[in-house]
Amino acid sequence: MVGIVLVSHSAGLAAETAALAVGIGGAGVPVAAAGGADDGGLGTSPDRVTAAIKEVNQGDGVILIPDLGSSVLTARLLEKPGSVVIADVPFVEGAIAAVVASGAGSPLDAVLAAAEEARAYRKT
Repeated sequence: MVGIVLVSHSAGLAAETAALAVGIGGAGVPVAAAGGADDGGLGTSPDRVTAAIKEVNQGDGVILIPDLGSSVLTARLLEKPGSVVIADVPFVEGAIAAVVASGAGSPLDAVLAAAEEARAYRKT
């Protein structure tokens, strides 16, 4: 199953988005929240993201979903084409779409595509 890592400047935002995505997408999907700086404040921690990647990696690949700014830069540093990839998606909608696709057993490229489709979701 493809793992999902939510990379945010806020530990709370990452954790709550992970809980929402798992709640909607189904239990059993490997999802990790990598939010906040090492001191507990706002920021992005490469060490937290690296640990999250290891936590969710089951051998089928990992999708990194960053929120903005330095989380995107951190994700780029840790990207490994073909195994750890960045999804350029809305944070919440992309996370939910990725979790649903992963839970359905989709391969890495299909999970990435499902997450990227979230960019086009219309609310009106």
